[in-house]
Amino acid sequence: MPAFPALTHVAITVSDLAASTAWYEKLFDAEPVLDEDEESGAFHHTVFALGGGTLFGLHTHTSSGPDTAGFDERNVGLDHIAFACSQSELEEWVSRLDKAGIAHSGIKHAHYGSGISFRDPDNIALEFFAPPAG
Repeated sequence: MPAFPALTHVAITVSDLAASTAWYEKLFDAEPVLDEDEESGAFHHTVFALGGGTLFGLHTHTSSGPDTAGFDERNVGLDHIAFACSQSELEEWVSRLDKAGIAHSGIKHAHYGSGISFRDPDNIALEFFAPPAG
């Protein structure tokens, strides 16, 4: 049996595609590699290419309006998305988030690793996470 595969992509639904695209362009320091209506016409996706071959997509759906309650990690479904980094890169990410004007938690340490938590325009929980050093 083959090893369990890595994630190829993550797709999130956003309430304002233009605002979220601009925010993620700033976060990723990159432009989308794809921006189109899906073939069935059920949704539009804007996709960014991240390191390691992972794709990160922003979706808007044509079948119904956005959920006005907004994202809440306490609901069933997504809790948060973590981007991998090393312990030595965490300070650089703090600086980059500060420069982009993105509010964040600062570096928090735990026995299982260290991370920086922050949220996108739809309040979706994001994190830079580094396993413990050594």
